Amino acid sequence: MGKRKENSTNSFNEKQIMECELAYAVCKIGGRWKILIMGKLETGKLRFSELRNQIDGITERMLTLQLRELEKEGLVKRTVYAEVPPRVEYELTEISKELIPIWRMLEHWGKKHKSLSQAD
Repeated sequence: MGKRKENSTNSFNEKQIMECELAYAVCKIGGRWKILIMGKLETGKLRFSELRNQIDGITERMLTLQLRELEKEGLVKRTVYAEVPPRVEYELTEISKELIPIWRMLEHWGKKHKSLSQAD
């Protein structure tokens, strides 16, 4: 893959995100699936198929991509066991466990405002 130009739009956007702590945090857990995946892992380790079965509408490819990103960001730990066939489990890292009370607050906020917007 080629090197990105320092004056490119992508470089500028990345620099802006890195300077704002809130934008940085939202980028790490943002998107449609990441918070759902992390929420399923809140109760403990899960295998890929268990995750896929618990998240309606996610494709295997999307789950794989999202898990790779979460692992790269240090939010999910992937453990491969030397068995035949190989067994792989995913779990939250200590840093991502710090997010649990935050996403509980966001969940509460969403529930409150979802009911208000449906009443209109």
